[in-house]
Amino acid sequence: MTPEVMKMLAIGMAAGLGMLGPALAIGLIGYSALQGLARNPEARGPIMTNMILVTAFAEAIGIYVLIIAIILAMIV
Repeated sequence: MTPEVMKMLAIGMAAGLGMLGPALAIGLIGYSALQGLARNPEARGPIMTNMILVTAFAEAIGIYVLIIAIILAMIV
C-alpha cells in the first residue's frame, strides 16, 4: 500500500467512527421522544421542541466531523 492509500483509509475510518456517535445519538433521541409522547401525549409541544433542539446539536457534531475529514484529506 502506498502512503496515499493509507492516508485515505485512515481518514475514511476516522470519519466513519466520528459519524457513529451522532448517528446513535439521533436514533436515541427519536426513540426517547416517541416513548415520552406515548406516555404523555399532552406534553407534545415541549417534547418536540427539545427533541429538535438536541437533534440539531447532535447533527452539528456530525457536520464538524465531515469538515475535519475533508480538511485532513486536502492537507495531510
